[in-house]
Amino acid sequence: MTMKRVYLDNSATTKVSDEVVSAMLPYFTEKYGNPSSLHSAGREAREAVEAARARVADAIGASPAEIIFTSGGTESDNIAIIGGALANKKKGNHIITSAIEHPAVIETCRHLEKNGFKVTYVPVDQEGILRLDELEEAITPETTLITVMHVNNEIGTIQPIREIGKIAKEKDIYFHTDAVQAFGKVPVNVDDLGVDMLSLSSHKVHGPKGVGVLYLRRGTPVRSLVYGGGHEKGIRSGTENVAGIVGMGKACELAVRDFDRNVEQMTRLRDRLMDGLLKIDHSRLNGSRTKRSPNNVNISYSFVEGESMVLLLDMKGIEVSTGSACSSKKLEASHVLLSCGLDPETAHGSLRMTNSKYTTEEEIDYVIETLPGIVSRLREMSPLYKK
Repeated sequence: MTMKRVYLDNSATTKVSDEVVSAMLPYFTEKYGNPSSLHSAGREAREAVEAARARVADAIGASPAEIIFTSGGTESDNIAIIGGALANKKKGNHIITSAIEHPAVIETCRHLEKNGFKVTYVPVDQEGILRLDELEEAITPETTLITVMHVNNEIGTIQPIREIGKIAKEKDIYFHTDAVQAFGKVPVNVDDLGVDMLSLSSHKVHGPKGVGVLYLRRGTPVRSLVYGGGHEKGIRSGTENVAGIVGMGKACELAVRDFDRNVEQMTRLRDRLMDGLLKIDHSRLNGSRTKRSPNNVNISYSFVEGESMVLLLDMKGIEVSTGSACSSKKLEASHVLLSCGLDPETAHGSLRMTNSKYTTEEEIDYVIETLPGIVSRLREMSPLYKK
C-alpha cells in the first residue's frame, strides 16, 4: 500500500498548478521561438513574454515597463541590492537591512561589506518584527538603500513595510522589499507599500522554478550585474525563459483571482495546526500570533532536535522543515530564531510547517495525531528531559 504523503513545506516550494502547466506546455514544443528573433516564431514568443509581464504587473499594481524577469528571488534580490548600491555609490555607501533577512539578502549585504560598503542589521523584537525606531536611528547621510523582507520565510512574521516605505520616502532613500513569501498570502501593491524595488519568485505561488521578477519603479537607478544582449531593458541579459515566464504570469493571475478563498483556507488550517501542536508540553510558537503569514506555523519543542523530528515525520509520510530550505543543510541554529531571543538549544528544536491551497483538513489532523508521539519518543531518549 502506498504511504500517504502530506506536504507541509510550501515555503520551500509549491506544487505547480495544472492551469500553469497547461499554459506553459506549448512553449516547449510548439511555440519555441526566441523572443529576440524578428521572424514570426520570435514575435509569437515575444508576445507571450509581454502578456505575462502585463499579468505580473497587474497583480502588484505596477506598470509592465517596471517588470524585469529574472531566474528567481535570489537574483532579483542581488540585482536590487548590489545593483542599487553600485548605482548610488557617489551618494553614499550605507545600507540598512533587518537581522532576520533571507540568505539571499544577508549574504549579498555581507558581500558588499567586503567591498567597501557599510551595512546596519536592525534588530527585531521577540516576535521577529523590526524595530522602526532603531531603523530610523540607523539612517545616516550616507544611507542610499533600505532592504527589508515583507514576510519572513522561517517564522512568517509580516513586517511593517508601509511604515518603512514612508520613512524611506521622507529621507529620500531607495527602498527594496523581498516579497517572495508575501505575494499570494498578504496584499502586495507597490504603491500602497511605497517600495521602489520588489522581488518575487514563481515557485512560491504554484508556478515553475527558475523564474522570478524584480519590480523596478520607473526612475530607480540600478547597475546591471549580467552583461550580454541587453535583454530585459539591459538589467538582466540572457535569452528569456519563455515557458517559465508564461507560467509565472499565469501563476500570478491565479493568485490574485483566488486570493480571498486561498487566504481564508490557509488561515483556517494554519490555526487548526497551530492550536493542535501547541498542546504538546514544552512548546512555544515562534513569531507573531497575529502579524503572521496565513500559511506559516513555526514551533520549538524543548529537549528534542528539529532534524530528528523532520526525519521521523518523513518516515510517517509528513514532509516539513526545520528552517529555511536554502540553509537547512547547515548545522548552526537559525539566525532568525536567535535574533528573536531564543537560545541555541531551543532554536535547534524548531519545526516549520507551511500549508498551501492544496492542503486539506484531513492532512492537518494527521499531523496533529502523529507529532506528539514522535516528540515523546525523542524525549524519552534525551538525558535532559524530565517528566
